[in-house]
Amino acid sequence: MGTTDAYRSEPGPATGAPYEPGGLLDVLNVAAVVLDQKGRIVLWSPQAEALFGWTAAEALGRYAAQLLVIDEHLDSVLELFAKVMGGGESWAGVFPARHKDGTARLVEFRNMRLEDRSGDFYALGMATDQEVLRHVERDLALSLRLVAQSPIGLAVLDTDLRFVMVNPALERIHGLSAEEHLGRRVGEALPLADVAEIESAMREVLATGTPLLDRFAVGRAGGGAAEDQAQLVSYYRLEDPAGRTLGLATSVVDVTDRHRANNEARRRTTLIADASVLIGTTLDLDRTAQELAQAVVPGLADVAAVDVLDTVLAGGRAVPPDGGAAVFRALAVASTDSADAVRAADPPGQIARYAADRLVTRCVTTGRPVCVARVHDRDLPRIARDRDAAELLAHAGLRSYLAVPLIARGEVLGALDLKRIGNPRPFGEDDIALAGELAARAAVSIDNARWYQRERSTVLTLQRNLLPQRPVHSVGLEIAYRYQPAGTAGNVGGDWFDVIPQAEEKSALVVGDVMGSGINAAAAMGQLRTAARTLSQLGIEPARVLHHLDHTATGLDQMIATCVYAVYDPHRARCHIATAGHLPPALVRPGHRPELIELPAGAPLGVGGVPFESVCLRLTPGDQLVMYTDGLVETRDEDIDTRLDALLAVLAEAPHDLEETCDLLLSSLRDGNDQDDVALLIARVEPGPAPTGR
Repeated sequence: MGTTDAYRSEPGPATGAPYEPGGLLDVLNVAAVVLDQKGRIVLWSPQAEALFGWTAAEALGRYAAQLLVIDEHLDSVLELFAKVMGGGESWAGVFPARHKDGTARLVEFRNMRLEDRSGDFYALGMATDQEVLRHVERDLALSLRLVAQSPIGLAVLDTDLRFVMVNPALERIHGLSAEEHLGRRVGEALPLADVAEIESAMREVLATGTPLLDRFAVGRAGGGAAEDQAQLVSYYRLEDPAGRTLGLATSVVDVTDRHRANNEARRRTTLIADASVLIGTTLDLDRTAQELAQAVVPGLADVAAVDVLDTVLAGGRAVPPDGGAAVFRALAVASTDSADAVRAADPPGQIARYAADRLVTRCVTTGRPVCVARVHDRDLPRIARDRDAAELLAHAGLRSYLAVPLIARGEVLGALDLKRIGNPRPFGEDDIALAGELAARAAVSIDNARWYQRERSTVLTLQRNLLPQRPVHSVGLEIAYRYQPAGTAGNVGGDWFDVIPQAEEKSALVVGDVMGSGINAAAAMGQLRTAARTLSQLGIEPARVLHHLDHTATGLDQMIATCVYAVYDPHRARCHIATAGHLPPALVRPGHRPELIELPAGAPLGVGGVPFESVCLRLTPGDQLVMYTDGLVETRDEDIDTRLDALLAVLAEAPHDLEETCDLLLSSLRDGNDQDDVALLIARVEPGPAPTGR
């Protein structure tokens, strides 16, 4: 049987205690027979009895040729015997031998001449059943080839846990040659491994015989691995046919690629899950872009920038024409820790023009990702805004670049620009797919924010144009006012205020709130304000004005509004007030605590058929009438009475200047609460001529 160098094994020790007998010879059951010079059997082993069936008593003294050789082979055997005995040549071969039961079986022989002290010659024959021998040879050859060619790392360790055999696969996995394994303990060959834990597990398997299978391990055990490896390691005890422990076998399956793929899948899932939570928390365009940039750093990139086409924000053509430059407005930049790369990016709010040869321009023009897996110096001019930015990126050590388009509802809005600097891994197909998915999700939020921003701008423009730009001077009154819109487009509503001069130097003061929000509420507010100004010119009392406004509101597509309407007569120092479901005005008198004016509540405008009542107050110089909408005082977590008490408390400490009082009310009561519009009107009675008449 030939030998193989497909794997390397450690020979047994030359010194020390002898090995215990192995079991291979027992399996082969090698028989020994000694013949004298005449061919008579003089020695007969028990294995010979087992092989041929003759006992020693039956075999000793008989001619071997007559006992064991079939007649047709007799001449050939005698000739071979003569050569061995005459010339001392050894002979090996296979021929059918006669069994005691009369059958013939193929036996493999090894024959050689022996010489004793007296110079007499004998023939030693060793024989085994050829079928058994071939079976053992096949098993051994198959085992050797399996070990040598297996993609699984295999090793055998002795009972002292020293390597005695490793296959080529394990050499590759550990990054160590066979010579660096053989004769060494685990800790000597693999210094980076967790030796104590590994040897403890091995000894337990040696002691119990219970295999330890598919133990997962991550690390760099050998000297050749540049990165952590993931492995499934198994240990099992080796025993000979007699059940004696020979040592330990271990198998190592390299699952690094699978482990990295699982980690990549988890990273992808985590990024997508985090992005779903983090992106689009508001309808603010800049905030949404910043959320996207922060969501991908550092999980996907070291530097991320979100840029939107300026034409998109202006409502024009989104994608630049073929061959044309693209004008971007930078919205957000996020970075791990690369000052040069951040400086190379466009600062948020800045407008930047990128020529047609720039990669980001190609990205938005084609609507497809653009990736430079490994960036070289020649790539920087196509990535950077200008030469200075290219030098900054070169100094930062830009390794890999990726730009993916922001596409929402079939329209390219801009691009998500990603750079890797500290991360040595180049952007790959999985990264492109992940970035594209995140960009697609974020683009919808960015598009929503864009439209809400435009809607909010439209509503605010409409509302501001409908509100008085600068109320006219009112005789006997000092006026201060504020209008503050809601924080989001969807909540900009129909709050309004007005100061309307009347005959006889009277002044009408109006504060109202159309329920609902958006353009419809703003338009309804404009119609009610116009109606109130028209009715005010008729000089009718406040209750009658509200009665007519109620009819007007009924025809405004079921719009509901609240309103407080007051008329001040400086010559009589009288103020007539009526309310339609509105919060009560506050009265601030010098030397007195502020109080809410008790008025008949009345129904909101648009309910129809409900009478309104007017109340007459006498006002003296220094008295203040504070009128407001519910956005100033209402919150979600406090009841209205508590908030109205807070209003009076602020007014009690208010400065003399009415403008400062307006600012104080807004900062104190509206801090962090911008979910509704606020209209605020303060009128203070000025010193004047003594009142006349009633």
